[in-house]
Amino acid sequence: MSTNSAEDFGRQSNSQMSTIEAARALGLAVRSVQLMVDRGELEAWKTPGGHRRISQQSVDRWRSGERKATLSVPGEPVEPDLNAFERAGNLRELGTERLKVLLIEDSVHFQNLITLLLKQKFPTLELRVASDGIAGLAMVGQFQPDVLMVDILLPGIDGVTLIGSLRSHQQFRRMEVIVVTSLDAGQIAPYAFALEGVPVVHKPRLVADLPPLLTRSLEHRKSRLHRPA
Repeated sequence: MSTNSAEDFGRQSNSQMSTIEAARALGLAVRSVQLMVDRGELEAWKTPGGHRRISQQSVDRWRSGERKATLSVPGEPVEPDLNAFERAGNLRELGTERLKVLLIEDSVHFQNLITLLLKQKFPTLELRVASDGIAGLAMVGQFQPDVLMVDILLPGIDGVTLIGSLRSHQQFRRMEVIVVTSLDAGQIAPYAFALEGVPVVHKPRLVADLPPLLTRSLEHRKSRLHRPA
């Protein structure tokens, strides 16, 4: 947790924001910003009156990371699974008009980025979006997606709790799950047991890594649908 004393950070930064202001600047829910402070992604402290203040500099750094996820990744020297990208261009042959994807993500920025990415690479998929864990859990039952993409840090019900809840029900055990997160490998380590066997996409590499991973998940799901009972 990165909440420190006002003396520590007051000398380090001339600019500060309330939690609500930080949430608006980042396009996130207030609860998500609070979780980011707890995870050490944002620098924060409490005033003598007990109000949380967040460093403007740390907010700017995080927003810079978002821009890199959108702008820098496509030009980076990555080595994507070319066969998977080729298969993605032929997903219509797999009957993707029957396949559904649910995204649970509270950041409007990443909702838009993933929506655009899927429309470009997987035009025949049916995509729906939920902005918090509680709404997402309800939509899983109503929509019954073939693939669930979920962030770990969510208001209402966090992504790890949601995945664990779904795994406890037989009807959802055959659903493919992909975790999308801004946490790095070290920060995600405490969740390793709960996420065993679940592929993880880190947001700074979203554009490069999500399409081939989603292709494999769709193929896996399609093979299950066609598997003899």
